Amino acid sequence: MMTTRCASACGQADFGWLQARYSFSFGHYFDPKLMGYASLRVLNQEILAPGAAFQPRSYPQVDVLNLVLQGEAEYRDSEGNHLVAREGEAMLLSARQGVNYSEINISKDRPLTRMQLWLAACPERENPLLQKRDLPQQTSVLIASPDGAQGSLQLRQQVWVHQVTLAPGEQYTVKLHGPRAYLQSIHGSLDVQASSANQQPLSCGDGAFLSDENQISLQARTPLRALVIDLPA
Repeated sequence: MMTTRCASACGQADFGWLQARYSFSFGHYFDPKLMGYASLRVLNQEILAPGAAFQPRSYPQVDVLNLVLQGEAEYRDSEGNHLVAREGEAMLLSARQGVNYSEINISKDRPLTRMQLWLAACPERENPLLQKRDLPQQTSVLIASPDGAQGSLQLRQQVWVHQVTLAPGEQYTVKLHGPRAYLQSIHGSLDVQASSANQQPLSCGDGAFLSDENQISLQARTPLRALVIDLPA
């Protein structure tokens, strides 16, 4: 089954220094029917003004996955660890209790644009505190996985996060592990075909909930960059 989620229906924020779109309840945006999907708790697209920063804050028991679409960000924690992630890179933060984290757009003249996902983490697993990898411009990249396969970032949860990049007319099929998945168009429009659902069109910024599917096929109508988040029960 597939249920689409239009970008225009998402939560919005404009604080001047920060502009954001929220797929699920976050901050001032609250919808009791949209508190996340399986272990995917947060899916935001955010733009930070040049030099803007998130002040130190704590997170719940989650892995925080950031995909830098434009600009460069520096991440620090209260224990002295830090990492810089630039356009075309993904960063994974394994949040821990009692630790505060900050983020700053280190450019003084360029905005920072990124996607941010929060994924519920298994508390008994201990992973590296900060991880980073590049996102090559190829048809499919496994960004994150439970075991770090194919050079992916290692999650504390049974979740697989794929990036799919297609030219107009190209098609790609992603096989799914779990009974649920979430599809997000970062940019570009596409047609989506799931095995038990009719083909559905998605536009830039749209998403789709999938359940009880063993694969999903994406066909680009315009240059496409999308995420397929393969989730457990």
